[in-house]
Amino acid sequence: MTTSAAAAISIQPATLADIPTIIGLAEATWEPTYRFIISREQLEYMYRVIYTPASLHRQINEDGHTFLLLRTDGHAAGFASFSRLLPADEAIFKLHKLYLLPSHQGQGLGQQLIGAVEQAARQAGGRALELNVNRHNPALAFYERQGFLRHHEEDIPIGPYWMNDYVMRKELR
Repeated sequence: MTTSAAAAISIQPATLADIPTIIGLAEATWEPTYRFIISREQLEYMYRVIYTPASLHRQINEDGHTFLLLRTDGHAAGFASFSRLLPADEAIFKLHKLYLLPSHQGQGLGQQLIGAVEQAARQAGGRALELNVNRHNPALAFYERQGFLRHHEEDIPIGPYWMNDYVMRKELR
């Protein structure tokens, strides 16, 4: 999808064979991302629901999620996942996940991943990209800098816990 020779950065679609890589990245990013936002119990529960090999396989094969892997110098450093929202005729896509290794944050790589998702959504006829972000997540400011606006609030049950999110939207031009 995207390659930058100067920084040796590439962003490519992931396959089922990349599930162990995605899990490894999630293991390295999940706890540092959420430890100050949600309880350890909720963090562990949500991780077990979202990042098992079976769950990732279902997300790719049944739920229509496309995963993109970002590599720097040939090493996986982050990933994103997105899909078309249903009903499909609305041309709205959803950014489900965007994670970078803590050692690679603040280098513009997240911006590149979002750009790759936006490009893929536009090419598929998307007119808007939405995402959910916890109302207390510092990444909220990052998404606002990328042009996302707070669309509405949403409280989503996940097992015995709640995700208290903003739904953010960016119009794609």
